[in-house]
Amino acid sequence: MTIEILFMCFVGLAGGLAVGSGFVAFLTVLGIIPRLTQLTKTMKMIHYYEWAVIFGAVTGGWLGLRGESFSWTPYLLIFIGLGSGIFTGMLAAALTEVLNVFPILAKRIGIDDRIVYLLMAIVFGKVLGSLFHWMYFVDQ
Repeated sequence: MTIEILFMCFVGLAGGLAVGSGFVAFLTVLGIIPRLTQLTKTMKMIHYYEWAVIFGAVTGGWLGLRGESFSWTPYLLIFIGLGSGIFTGMLAAALTEVLNVFPILAKRIGIDDRIVYLLMAIVFGKVLGSLFHWMYFVDQ
């Protein structure tokens, strides 16, 4: 029994270190947060962005381990969902801009002059996919 507990502690620690290292590499090596502040012209507030990411990761991990569910009003959830969606979308946009994903993809599939159509296809696909998921797979 003690060996099982020690093994589970080791596996949990190793998994946490692997995920944490990947997250830190994502943020630092690719320069996501500095690029995000540069795009939004809020370089003076970079510490707030960093602390928001740290606070969100720690809070999300803590709440995930506790397994609690909150019964908030749907009106409050609209703003929470909107805020988290904007943050995730801006991080994804900063990542794609840092890696120059869209110009490379457009060049490879031969639509260099129509990058706007590629962006709109990705945006509409994401929106429709999210709506489909929430309308058919989430119990209300």
